[in-house]
Amino acid sequence: PCPADAVPFRNVQCALYNNRPLPGSSEQAYNWVPFNGAPNSCVLNCLAVGYNFHYTFGRVLDGTSCGAESVGTCISGNCLTAGCDGVLGSEMTFDSCGNCVGKKDSCIFIWNVFRDPYPSTGFFQYKNVTRIPAGAFNIKVKDLSRNILALMSLSKGFEINGNWAMSRPGVYSVAGTEVHYGLNGSLEFLEAPGPTNEDLYILVLFQVQNQGIEYEYWLPKDKYFSTQRETQTPQPRKNSALNAWVRTPTSSGEGTTAQKREDCQKCIPFKEKTQKKRHFCQSDYVIRGKIVGRRKIGQETRYDIHVKHVFKNKFPLDHLEFIWVSNQCDCPKLEDNKEYIMMPSRHVNHEHTLNRILLSPNSYVRTWSQHEDQQMQRLNRLCRLSS
Repeated sequence: PCPADAVPFRNVQCALYNNRPLPGSSEQAYNWVPFNGAPNSCVLNCLAVGYNFHYTFGRVLDGTSCGAESVGTCISGNCLTAGCDGVLGSEMTFDSCGNCVGKKDSCIFIWNVFRDPYPSTGFFQYKNVTRIPAGAFNIKVKDLSRNILALMSLSKGFEINGNWAMSRPGVYSVAGTEVHYGLNGSLEFLEAPGPTNEDLYILVLFQVQNQGIEYEYWLPKDKYFSTQRETQTPQPRKNSALNAWVRTPTSSGEGTTAQKREDCQKCIPFKEKTQKKRHFCQSDYVIRGKIVGRRKIGQETRYDIHVKHVFKNKFPLDHLEFIWVSNQCDCPKLEDNKEYIMMPSRHVNHEHTLNRILLSPNSYVRTWSQHEDQQMQRLNRLCRLSS
């Protein structure tokens, strides 16, 4: 990296034209500094010092930063950012476990809603919500009431909203990561990318009835199983919020194979002409995905899907997802390394502790083709017009 007192590279490039007449002109020469108001950050726009005009000297040199607020780099006049693999222009991203182009199978997703009631008697004080163990990624905590969230670290104690004092919204350096604390109307939230290097504690200072404090995070498998033998929080309490739902992505390799029912028949074909538009408009997701892995788990099949294009999604999707086929006959049947157009649904159980993406025997599934792709785009427009 350049020394802290080095002249910025864009300034150096503008200065190359100092005391020289403009191209095609023999008139007055000027001194130049960068002009940052132009729309294309990878073009060398320079402002004439002492004059109210700027001039474009073509593209900036390769390796020039796209701007003070950008992490991109200019290459051949284009602003490129590096993926997690370090390659400029790459779209590779970290998965929820912090692995580059991973399959989310090295960590565990933990989600819960803290529902302890507003205390009816006694001295009102901070109440424990949960402990988030060291090593956690993608931490999110949110509350929609006038109660006050607080954050403690194991080493320093209160970090945010401690000692009966409100902290300002902003970014705080806590446990080796940046914690974003914010207020947006009635929403109060804490978010941190992780990984954390020590345990964090979420607390609440009750002001009104508890509407539910939702929290989630991802934890490496080894960290999760080691914490199960430890006490979750340093103070006793009733109605523990520690029985969080855990979604455990299984490791690679063959799982327990369920015996197929002998009476399984051929999968029922989809009635395309009469049902395609209705399925598209009513589906939670419509995606183009490639099958990159599968695993039999009990009487279900879990497919690892590389999501290549999203035509419609009512809920967020990652570029790598698990899609479940929860029937013994494994309908619809999907083949490894093939691409499909799929219309799965989101399934949340009654307790709101299980959240999965499902394909049923009646779900729309077709091998991807250019014609099928165009059909999906047309249906997307039709559904939007009719909504």
